[in-house]
Amino acid sequence: MSDGTALHVPHYGSPGPSGGPDDGPARRLHWALADCWTIIRRDLTHLVRQPVNIAWQLGFPVVSVLLFVYVFGSAMDVGSGVDYPTFAMPGIFAMTMSFGFMNTALIVVIDRDRGVTDRFRSMPMAPSAVVSGRGVSDVISASIDLAALAVIALVVGWRSHGGPAATLAAFGLLLLLRFALTWIGVFLGLLVPNQETAGGLYALAFPFGMISSVFTPPSMMPDWLGTIARWNPVSSTAGAIRTLFGNPATTGGSWVETHAVLMAVLWPLALTAVFLPLAVWRFQRLNR
Repeated sequence: MSDGTALHVPHYGSPGPSGGPDDGPARRLHWALADCWTIIRRDLTHLVRQPVNIAWQLGFPVVSVLLFVYVFGSAMDVGSGVDYPTFAMPGIFAMTMSFGFMNTALIVVIDRDRGVTDRFRSMPMAPSAVVSGRGVSDVISASIDLAALAVIALVVGWRSHGGPAATLAAFGLLLLLRFALTWIGVFLGLLVPNQETAGGLYALAFPFGMISSVFTPPSMMPDWLGTIARWNPVSSTAGAIRTLFGNPATTGGSWVETHAVLMAVLWPLALTAVFLPLAVWRFQRLNR
């Protein structure tokens, strides 16, 4: 392949025992899953061969920990008796997951510009495999990022007090958010014309991650900005995991804040329902 990675793709829709193009939905599902796994293996191979990408992805959250825990932490006040580093760490978890869609978009653009995506489209493979494989491999990569960030959080003194089940549920919500935002990244990566334009997505991602309850309660913002922050999916995930971790959570009493765990599930489901079909649709219409 043009990116130097050998790739063996099973023949999607190959003749079955009956001699027809396939043996029904079960066989099509089998090949769709097989093709998806091929793409996942390809993406994970790139991840292993280029560990610097992991270091780059962790760079911003690590710097954020240093800034907001050690530099600004002593000057931040989010409420009486609230320890700011303990308040901020769940927010940094959520912010890291929210910024991940930029990496997804950039990888998709690079593959498209190198002709890898066209090669995939010319192969006898399931049309959904490239998109679904990208989504699963991104979740695996995000799990590695999240594990490393959790270790850093433990080193600086953060702890979860919610018990094993609640802690696992919190990390599950973080990965659910990352999974949902993957489809936005894939869609935007297929939509933008080149890598330079993809770099401009930082201008979109930065306010999306920062205008939220990640570092400051929305109740401390101007009313109009606080409303935007409250209804930001990142805020719902940050509020939900603070509750599950047993960490301080300051709310203004709004419905969306008091039902943060529910919204942390509904927001990713809604985003996936909208952008996953859009990503598949855009992939199928490339060069048209």
